[in-house]
Amino acid sequence: TRGKLGTMLEARLKPGDREETKIDRVESGSIPTPEEVNTWKLSFDKLMTTPAGRSAFREFLRTEFSEENMLFWMACEDLKQETNKSVIEEKARLIYEDYISILSPKEVSLDSKARDLINRNIQQPSKDTFDDAQLQIYMLMLRDSYPRFMKTAIYKDLIERLSQNSAET
Repeated sequence: TRGKLGTMLEARLKPGDREETKIDRVESGSIPTPEEVNTWKLSFDKLMTTPAGRSAFREFLRTEFSEENMLFWMACEDLKQETNKSVIEEKARLIYEDYISILSPKEVSLDSKARDLINRNIQQPSKDTFDDAQLQIYMLMLRDSYPRFMKTAIYKDLIERLSQNSAET
């Protein structure tokens, strides 16, 4: 079953607006506490270290048509956890096809230096093939999207709903 946060976030989407992935199933199950949600305004790192924070922020990015930034960042995090060389190669190839290739509809915006480095290293990928690009996307979300997210109804409604729920219990 999906948690209240997952249900609340999904209610904002139209049917068919998204594909469910393994990451979605992992991320959507947690319900944050009001205290946890309040820590998100302290730093972007606090938001990004919690599954509920990533889920709420991802929903915001979806409204701005930049969800691919979070998906790319999460795919890179997943790649870093892998130890099997053949799985690393396969995941790296998929990340490249999904987020780096100019043919991808989910292409992330990278500078030419990061793109050139990936293109050189993709022939023999490792866990750190996308590190520079991942940092660029992280910084983009930190500087650009995160300040806007903190002012949105998505964030404010979440704090309000969680505060009401905790007051009722």
